[in-house]
Amino acid sequence: MSAIMDKTIAATATERDPRWAAVLARDPRSDGRFWYSVRTTGVYCRPSCAARRARPENVRFHASRADAERAGFRPCKRCRPDQPGRPGGHGQHAALVAEACRAIERAERAPDLTTLAANAGLSPFHFHRVFKAVAGLTPKAYANAHRARRVRGELARSDSVTSAIYDAGYHSSGRFYAQAGDVLGMTPSRYRAGGADTAIRFAVGECSLGAILVAASARGICAISLGDDPDALARDLQDRFPQAEVIGGDAAFEALVAQVVGLVEAPELGVDLPLDVRGTAFQQRVWDALRGIPAGSTASYSEIARRVGAPGSARAVAQACASNRLAVAIPCHRVVRNDGALSGYRWGVERKRAMLEREAQP
Repeated sequence: MSAIMDKTIAATATERDPRWAAVLARDPRSDGRFWYSVRTTGVYCRPSCAARRARPENVRFHASRADAERAGFRPCKRCRPDQPGRPGGHGQHAALVAEACRAIERAERAPDLTTLAANAGLSPFHFHRVFKAVAGLTPKAYANAHRARRVRGELARSDSVTSAIYDAGYHSSGRFYAQAGDVLGMTPSRYRAGGADTAIRFAVGECSLGAILVAASARGICAISLGDDPDALARDLQDRFPQAEVIGGDAAFEALVAQVVGLVEAPELGVDLPLDVRGTAFQQRVWDALRGIPAGSTASYSEIARRVGAPGSARAVAQACASNRLAVAIPCHRVVRNDGALSGYRWGVERKRAMLEREAQP
């Protein structure tokens, strides 16, 4: 019994470590930032290693290769963590894509495909295919997603909306305004003002998983959060848009909350909820695929990657799941590891386990 408890404690500690999410996602951008070892195999790997994932209770993180080797672990023969990259191998491709991502993030204007490919020493066609296989989206889509993140930051800092749009890398304000609803969920001026003049209705209730907060904008439900502290859930919503008019829901809204709670308690019944979904094009493709997983079923990150037309992008799928703010309505809890084991969950692995166990009951 003690050994089982020790394994459970070790697994929980690993799953709570933010580096575990990078390992699950096989994130090439984490290569060189840390390494991880596997007790049962005696090897250490890069975060992007394509080897079968280890159980979290057997994983240990290291700040350097030397640290891993001092602990008695030898380098993995698949990802070659002791080398800059294998010629033609996954490690080298991951490193090339990671460097391309950094080049996109550093540039005032996103480099074109020809420039990125030349820096990687590949043809544009080959580079495009490698980038999509490793990152789960095209270089252009990655640049657009990064630009969207930048504009959110610039809107918070800049003296004017126009300056923020151009400083973030948009070449015309018209193009950005056409996308503003999907990127921000509101007009840029309202977003810059912290959601001022934007009404967000919300209510906090109780369900079998603890406290549940449901919030909605004029476009639809924009947040479904689970937790142990109702006040903390409400504060988190207010922190997202500090100037928004966050108001308690009326009787009609309480009925909507009841629908969400019903989805938690009886997922097999389903419910068609109006959702205010904001994310990159790739994230939205993943979230649409998740909504297609029926209650009582699960899918692996790799399966979802194939369904969205990006085989090999399991790590990007994991990142999209982690970015989901609509618990239950977008059922990221139904995505598991290739071996069927549970991975991280924004609202706690125990809640994920409880939901899957409930959905599996006849």
